[in-house]
Amino acid sequence: FQMYDAPVLEHEELYKRKAGEEITEQMYNFEDKEGYKVTLRPEMTPSLARMVLSLMRAETGEMAALLPLKWFSIPQCWRFETCQRGRKREHYQWNMDIVGISTIHAEVELLSAICTFFQSVGITSQDVGIKVNSRKVLGAVLRNSGVPDQKFTETCVVIDKLDKIGAEEVVKLLVAEPINLEKAVAERIVHATSAKTLDEFANLAGVGESDEVKELRLLFKLAEDEGFGDWLMFDASVIRGLAYYTGVVFEGFDRAGVLRAICGGGRYDRLLTLYGSVKEVPCCGFGFGDCVIYELLKEKKVTPELPHMVDFVVVAYENMMGQALYVARQLRKAGQSVDVFSEETKKVHKGFKYADRVNATRVAFVAPGEWDQG
Repeated sequence: FQMYDAPVLEHEELYKRKAGEEITEQMYNFEDKEGYKVTLRPEMTPSLARMVLSLMRAETGEMAALLPLKWFSIPQCWRFETCQRGRKREHYQWNMDIVGISTIHAEVELLSAICTFFQSVGITSQDVGIKVNSRKVLGAVLRNSGVPDQKFTETCVVIDKLDKIGAEEVVKLLVAEPINLEKAVAERIVHATSAKTLDEFANLAGVGESDEVKELRLLFKLAEDEGFGDWLMFDASVIRGLAYYTGVVFEGFDRAGVLRAICGGGRYDRLLTLYGSVKEVPCCGFGFGDCVIYELLKEKKVTPELPHMVDFVVVAYENMMGQALYVARQLRKAGQSVDVFSEETKKVHKGFKYADRVNATRVAFVAPGEWDQG
């Protein structure tokens, strides 16, 4: 994966997709001195979409870059929301995205990366799981229930609120404006999302062995084949609140139930068309914030020790500071981390004392006798 970055300030219109998303109410937005309505970025994916579009030929929709693109970033993001454990108004978020792969293999690669990271910091599949669902499957349910495609996005955004407001309130929102579902249909959809296995969901929803269900089965099989299947579980209630998701969606969670969602993502094949692309471009990715994982590491008592380390402290004998600075520069050019003791001194113990304080591995004394000998 290649690292990318983008400006922290974006046009607010980039995030206003008019689907009832909370994110549009959480922006730190304002009007700049030239009258442009801008915002500190609340998430990175729309910035990525804008950057991918810049690589596309506007007339044909063909990409000037070789696909797939595999990009990652660790941007700083801002959201005006209630501060609580694992949630702050300013945070860093690890993003990984794949552009140009339409098969489930892209999702499997991203899920593998998440599990590999967890293992690298001492978190196991007994500590954390990843709930997986598919909006394609939900779309099949809605179509079978007679829900028009144009109401799909708004319906997903409402269903995502199940954990926050409960099934009864979600049903009320689904039958009210602007979605206007029949109550029996709304209740059937909400009931289906309570399923804990893919088989149960397919039966409750009446979709059987549809292509969407088969795709999810393949994802779980590939995860088993690669060796991280024990991290994954099907959960029909996982929808994700952002309107642009179109296929598989997933969410990392604390199995102890103490913390909120750790990470989340999914497929968003139609996002680029919202910003002017003449055709759909297959994309999927995830966001992984720093706040919850920090709380999880503390909870599991595996917070890594990351002490400040210095390879060399360079200490100058009296009237040898210029030579000491030269030595420090040569060491830095060789790739070493170097600190220079600020005093010229004849007393060796001062240099050692300072080296201990800054956690240095070695001390280089620059004295006239040794200097003269080369």
